[in-house]
Amino acid sequence: MTITHLNPPDMHKSPAFSQGTIVPAGSRILYVGGQNGVGPDGKVVGDTIQAQTEQALRNVLAVLAAAGATQEDVAKMNIHIIEGTDVNAGFGASLAVWGANPTAITVVSVPSFANPDFLVEIDAIAALPG
Repeated sequence: MTITHLNPPDMHKSPAFSQGTIVPAGSRILYVGGQNGVGPDGKVVGDTIQAQTEQALRNVLAVLAAAGATQEDVAKMNIHIIEGTDVNAGFGASLAVWGANPTAITVVSVPSFANPDFLVEIDAIAALPG
């Protein structure tokens, strides 16, 4: 599946994200629910934004794989981080797991999550072949 990444020349270009994406006609849409830095045992992994971002992205990748997709099929991600968190540390961690597959993103600071140990939550929308 080829998602078109839009980065207009008169806008800032970032290696971490695209300004927009276009999903091909006839695609099925996969909505990946909010993923936190929780390991397979259900426990929070680490107490840093880096550790939890890496695990949350591994969880997104696991859901994508279950649907036969990869990060290249993701058209949009929403990243929620705890207020006061260094977003650059999260971006650095994402490169380690997500790789150079920038997609359209929204990053929002929130005051809290359902579990007070959570520092990040990531959801995604992916386009799958029809």
